[in-house]
Amino acid sequence: MCYKYTYELINIRILYIGNGKSKKLWGISIMKKRFKIMVMFLSFVLLLAACGKSNETSSGSSKDDKVLKMATSADFKPFESRDKEGKIVGFDIDLANLIADELGYKLEIQDMNFDGLIGALQSKRVDMVMAGMSTTEKRKKNVDFSKEYHRSGEMFLSLPDKKIESLEGLEGKTVGVQLGTIQEEGANELSKKYGFTVKPVDNAGVLIQELLSNRVDAVYMDSVVAVGYKDEQGLYGFDDPTTSSPGMAIAFPKGSDLVDDVNKVLDKLEKEGKIKELKEKWNLEQVAIE
Repeated sequence: MCYKYTYELINIRILYIGNGKSKKLWGISIMKKRFKIMVMFLSFVLLLAACGKSNETSSGSSKDDKVLKMATSADFKPFESRDKEGKIVGFDIDLANLIADELGYKLEIQDMNFDGLIGALQSKRVDMVMAGMSTTEKRKKNVDFSKEYHRSGEMFLSLPDKKIESLEGLEGKTVGVQLGTIQEEGANELSKKYGFTVKPVDNAGVLIQELLSNRVDAVYMDSVVAVGYKDEQGLYGFDDPTTSSPGMAIAFPKGSDLVDDVNKVLDKLEKEGKIKELKEKWNLEQVAIE
């Protein structure tokens, strides 16, 4: 198509100079003639460049490229968060890259709010989710899960000068949780017995800011994540003694063919000790429940 337009442009230039109208050009200034010719020449060059770019783009892409689209919520350190350069890093990210390499895929990561992850799977905008997601029975009705790759409990955090040391101490208080998480479900159940108010927010970072700004009295989080904030912000924490949450796993759209393949890779990585290495790298073992 580009060659057709290039040919026509050349013909127009030849006709313009060669036909009888060229005699009329003698009455026009030389500068004006040169300007017109220059404009036509530049149009010709730009058209060739566009053709070249178009050909380069089409030849550079391959129908055989395999992309694995993964969604996460990068506010759950050390599982997934953004570093100082804005890059998404963490245990889940490292594990996802190992899985993609084993299966021969290029990993593409999308960051979104945690409460939108299940919807992204259901609409098949992504192939899988890794976001420290626990395998609850409620979620199993909407998505499929891989085998569990990590298990940890929950912790309550409070300010050091306003320590809350037990579930009984939560009575009449406001407890922050992350929207759409298993901690939100757990806190709603505990609140019925221990008389506190549950306040959901969009992400873990905002949750900690709510605590530091005294807009909530405590926050309820995954233990691994909570320990990181506890050490970083000098907060006080105690473990929830009532339950042990389900393990974390990779979520897929219902009926996904990837589930079996990913499970085989997880088994392989477990036997090779690579998952253990990642847990040590990201300090998951210190509060892991085996």
